[in-house]
Amino acid sequence: MGARVSKATSCCCLRGQLHGSTRLDDPGSEEDEQGEAYELPAFQEYTFEQLRLATAGFAVENIVSEHGEKAPNVVYKGKLDAQRRIAVKRFNRSAWPDPRQFLEEAKSVGQLRSKRLANLLGCCCEGDERLLVAEYMPNDTLAKHLFHWETQAMKWPMRLRVVLYLAEALEYCTSKGRALYHDLNAYRVLFDDDCNPRLSCFGLMKNSRDGKSYSTNLAFTPPEYMRTGRITPESVIYSFGTLLLDVLSGKHIPPSHALDLIRDRNFSMLTDSCLEGQFSNEEGTELVRLASRCLHYEPRERPNVRSMVQALAPLQKDVETPSYELMDMPQAGASSVQSLPLSPLADACSRKDLTAIHEILEKTGYKDDEGTANELSFQMWTNQMQDTLTSKKKGDSAFRQKDFTTAIDCYSQFIEVGTMVSPTIYARRCLSYLMNDMAEQALSDAMQALVISPTWPTAFYLQAAALLSLDMENEAQDALKDGCAQETSSSSGR
Repeated sequence: MGARVSKATSCCCLRGQLHGSTRLDDPGSEEDEQGEAYELPAFQEYTFEQLRLATAGFAVENIVSEHGEKAPNVVYKGKLDAQRRIAVKRFNRSAWPDPRQFLEEAKSVGQLRSKRLANLLGCCCEGDERLLVAEYMPNDTLAKHLFHWETQAMKWPMRLRVVLYLAEALEYCTSKGRALYHDLNAYRVLFDDDCNPRLSCFGLMKNSRDGKSYSTNLAFTPPEYMRTGRITPESVIYSFGTLLLDVLSGKHIPPSHALDLIRDRNFSMLTDSCLEGQFSNEEGTELVRLASRCLHYEPRERPNVRSMVQALAPLQKDVETPSYELMDMPQAGASSVQSLPLSPLADACSRKDLTAIHEILEKTGYKDDEGTANELSFQMWTNQMQDTLTSKKKGDSAFRQKDFTTAIDCYSQFIEVGTMVSPTIYARRCLSYLMNDMAEQALSDAMQALVISPTWPTAFYLQAAALLSLDMENEAQDALKDGCAQETSSSSGR
């Protein structure tokens, strides 16, 4: 325990040495390579507790990384203060033993700001914990859209847009002194709210201080990396060539096999059959030519990233069509809460009808506290336990009689003892706070309820009511949508 405290202390000291506070003073927006200002908060450090709350206690339900909880470094989706959606990468505890090195690396990547990246917003370094916080991209990965699509294969103009935007992302990173990208593959390309492709910032840092730059199948690894174990800017171009093949073929073809097909001019075997009639022979030939240049055995013979941008830009088609239309997906924010089937509680929270919310919570009781009743019956009946249950009963009585100030006090006594956990207690105290015009405390309780029960619709709905009280309309709408999605999911799963 002593060693753990000293590590945490050393991390705190380093924060001060690196940038004097938990937030960097650099501006949060700049004009990127495409000439457009991109507004984002400046890179900052978060506490572990902030990220625990944001991810509902690192709930399994919030894992979005490729290999789920079995991965050595797991990525979770979450919401900071029930507002900004984030992706949180939690490293293996032994990945970055030196906190200074981790913070310096994260700080460097965190200076980048581009609409072609899923940008790094911050990090956390407490004790043995090492976490990165990035923008959350809700519309899956390039791998999903290319290899595991369900209703429609990605259209040719969209595929061309993907590789151009990806090349622009790499060009931007190179211009800012971050030319190395580790393990570039189709899982590193993400799609934002408007279905525009973005390059994950996580690949700009290795998975550990001494870790390998490539974790994929060796068949896709640059030949010089196999010889030296080192990644270079030319290695990144090689990996970009493998992505060009992925986009062209809709399959993950090993480069050696692809180069054999190219030498034999067997282009039909390289082309996704779903693309028939969508592009000319000249367009296909040009993409194949670019891929073969990137995959050249000699690193010095490969093109640089700027020449890739220049080669891909003239190939673009349907440039005025938004990406969400090319992907046949709804525009961000297009679905309104009014179009959703709202349950009575969701409807009451959307109107901030606190009286109706109270009636529903009172009627529901503790039905949603699965396992709590059994847990109580087997608890050791100490004096402390008896006092805890007495606090709960007094709180329930006050809640029923609409004495919300007393309810807050009694439920707080129950929570502070910490012997038992109950999402319903947090929900009831949340409403009691709202009744007393204490919206920030109410929001905190709704978030705590989600930590205990990450898929509980009631917690999302109460978040919405609290956010409406804080005049955060858009965030409240998102919370209502999340609750409706969870309710629909649980109903269909029955």
